Amino acid sequence: MWASVMASLWACILVAVATDTHHPRNSALYHLSKQLLQKYHKEVRPVYNWTKATTVYLDLFVHAILDVDAENQILKTSVWYREVWNDEFLSWNSSTFDEIREISLPLSAIWAPDIIMNEFVDIERSPDLPYVYVNSSGTIENSKPIRVVSACSLETYAFPFDVQNCSLTFNSILHTVEDVDLAFLRSPEDIKHDKKAYLNDSEWELLSVSSAYSILQSSTGEFAQIQFNVVIRRHPLVYVVKLLIPSIFLMLVDLGSFYLPLNCRARIVFKTSVLVGYTVFRVNMSNQVPRSAGSTPLIGYFFTICMAFLVLSLAKSIVLVRFLHSEQRGGQEQPFSCLRGDTNADGPRVKARAQGAAVTESSLYGEHLAQSGSLKEVWAQLRSISNYLQTQEQTDQQEVEWLELLCRFDQLLFRSYVFMLGLYTITLCSLWALWGSV
Repeated sequence: MWASVMASLWACILVAVATDTHHPRNSALYHLSKQLLQKYHKEVRPVYNWTKATTVYLDLFVHAILDVDAENQILKTSVWYREVWNDEFLSWNSSTFDEIREISLPLSAIWAPDIIMNEFVDIERSPDLPYVYVNSSGTIENSKPIRVVSACSLETYAFPFDVQNCSLTFNSILHTVEDVDLAFLRSPEDIKHDKKAYLNDSEWELLSVSSAYSILQSSTGEFAQIQFNVVIRRHPLVYVVKLLIPSIFLMLVDLGSFYLPLNCRARIVFKTSVLVGYTVFRVNMSNQVPRSAGSTPLIGYFFTICMAFLVLSLAKSIVLVRFLHSEQRGGQEQPFSCLRGDTNADGPRVKARAQGAAVTESSLYGEHLAQSGSLKEVWAQLRSISNYLQTQEQTDQQEVEWLELLCRFDQLLFRSYVFMLGLYTITLCSLWALWGSV
């Protein structure tokens, strides 16, 4: 009886001892965390000598380019941001606490530097990581991914062969360089050429991330700041296929319309069809070309000039057909081409028409002379015929001058069009070469 009671008692004692041994309060990690945070004041900068500055080491990895908004001058990027600093109040002897060399502590319970990004234009969007790592020497590492929405001066003139350079500047809000100084966690060369974390599946290619340290002078003091310059380059192939090649085809079709006869009504129909094609293409292109109040892409200037030339050529063709196909004149008109230099092709037609009119009037004069015996009436009729012929000749001469002027204007438009096509092609090739050399 007594033996069974004693066995049960010893069993209870062993269970109680085992339970107490595994209690969290008996762990070395618990005692270390309690000792570090028991008398810790996060409102005080963690240095024993207040004249000593706290150096914060920064590092940045670019993960992806999410969006480049040229209209609002905004760059959206996904980055991995790291801060490392030394807290003199959070150091311990690892041999005293079961060789613990690193623990995680709540970020809200310790002092953290007030480092911000100057280019922020939206609320910081990042996962909530409430803990930071602290090692036995007091070094704290705070790492977190951030979706950065920053202001950037975007230049779209060379679209789609554009290269953008956007800066991300970090500095303390209140602490001057005497209190909080900044430094690089890695060398600037390592930061510049490190592309391992970048996801190169978007429209933009990461070229480099250069960095520089500087002192910002202000009325409240001197502030340390570090600037990271993110240089990105657009992949132009999709825009070359969808925009540049069709635009060149449209321009070549419009250029071919100059080889149609000037007095052909089909030329107006052809020019109108090309103008409709330009309009439809520009409407579809408006969603592809970035819009910016500061700069207009070169392709936008090009299409504006092309449409201006097309409208001028269409107006000239309408005026010319109005001269050649007047309802008050008859006869068969011969087509001619200004591109061959045949500017006087309409002259023989006008003279033949005048001669026909003269023969007609002469026959009328003969019939009248046979029926009339009065010399006065014959003389008056002869004078009226002479005045009519002079007026007709002056009108035909003015018409020939107008036709010649329109013909020269057409030649000028044709040469200007060819010059613009060559200049546009050379400019695109130059931009492509500069894009490849970056």
